Amino acid sequence: MAKRDYYEVLGCAKGASEADLKSAFRKAAMQYHPDRNPGDQTAEVKFKEVNEAYQCLSDPQKRAAYDRHGHAAFEHGGAGGAGMDGFGSMADIFEDLFGDMMGRGGGRSNGRERGNDLRYNLEITLEEAFKGKAATIKVPTAITCEACSGSGAKPGAKPKTCSTCNGHGRVRAQQGFFAIERACPTCQGRGEIIDNPCSVCSGAGRVTRERSLSVNIPSGVEDGTRIRLAGEGEAGLRGGPSGDLYIFLSLKAHAFFQRDGADLYCRVPISMVQASLGGEVTIQAIDGSEAKVKIPEGTQSGKQFKLRGKGMPVLRSREVGDLFVQTNVETPQNLTRRQRELLTEFEAESSSKTHPESSGFFAKMKGIFDNLSS
Repeated sequence: MAKRDYYEVLGCAKGASEADLKSAFRKAAMQYHPDRNPGDQTAEVKFKEVNEAYQCLSDPQKRAAYDRHGHAAFEHGGAGGAGMDGFGSMADIFEDLFGDMMGRGGGRSNGRERGNDLRYNLEITLEEAFKGKAATIKVPTAITCEACSGSGAKPGAKPKTCSTCNGHGRVRAQQGFFAIERACPTCQGRGEIIDNPCSVCSGAGRVTRERSLSVNIPSGVEDGTRIRLAGEGEAGLRGGPSGDLYIFLSLKAHAFFQRDGADLYCRVPISMVQASLGGEVTIQAIDGSEAKVKIPEGTQSGKQFKLRGKGMPVLRSREVGDLFVQTNVETPQNLTRRQRELLTEFEAESSSKTHPESSGFFAKMKGIFDNLSS
C-alpha cells in the first residue's frame, strides 16, 4: 500500500512554515493519541503516521529531500530514513510538544506543593470606604506544622528516597512505539517516602489554625474591590510556598446616600412653601461636614443640585466625586381648618402663570381629545 503524502497527513500545504507544521502536528497527535483512543487500532496507526510525517518534515534536510524526491528519497537507505527506525527520538519531540498533557512536571518536586489561595469576604460601611480603615480579620487556614517544620517527618527522622523512581518522582512506561512518563505511583511524584510521619500533622507538613491578620483598606474602595495578601493563604505541603489570601469587599447599604462610582446621590424632602418661595436646606456630607443647598423660588420635585467635591474619593487618586441632591416636595398632611381655607383661596386665585406645567399639560390633553372627536 502506497504511503500518503506527508503534507496531506498533517493537513498542511507544501510551503507551510515550521510553526504551521508544528501546530498541525500538535492537533493531529492530540486527536489520535493512544491515551485518548484506548483500544482503537485505527487511531494508533494514524498516530504513527502523523509522527512519521512530522519527524521528516520537521528536519530541514529531510524535508528538502522529501520535497525533491518524495518518499523515494528515503528508499534503499537514502537520506537518513523517516520511517519507524527513526522513532528513537520521537519521544523527545512529542515530550517537547505535549509535556503538560503527559504529566511532565519539570523535574522532581519532593512533594513541596504550593498552598491553595483563600478567599475572605469582608463587609464595610460607606463611611469606612470613604475614610479607609485598618481591619483585623480572623482566617481559619492551614499553616506550617511547627513540630516538623513543614517536612512531614517525625522530629529526628528524615524522608527516604523513593526506590521506585530513584528520587525523580516520575516513571516511564513503554506503550508500543511510544514512551509515556507519569508521576511515580509509590511516592505520588514527591521522590521521597516518609516512613515515620509527624504525629502532629500526620505527614502533611501543615495543620489547620485560625490566624489573625491586619488588613489596610484604602479610601475610595468600591463594592467588589479585591485586596491580595501575598503568601497569607494556605501553607504549602511539606514546606512548599504558601498561597495568597484574597479579600473581597462588599459595602453595606447606606440609609441616606446611594453611590455610583465616585458620585453620591441623596433625596432631601422640602416643604411646599420652601419649594414655592425658595430657601436653604443644610445636609451632612459623607465627610461629616455640613453642606448648604440653596433652593430657588419655584423649585419642582425631582430638581437636582450638584455639590462639587462632596462625593467619594477615587481609589489611588486625588480625584473626588460629587454629591447630587435631589429635592422631593412634600405634600402637607393633617391640615387645620384655617390652612384648608388658605389653600382654597390660593387655588381660586391661581392662574396658568402660577402652575405653568399643569396648565399646559391639561390644555394639551384637551386638544388631543378634541381632535379625535372632530
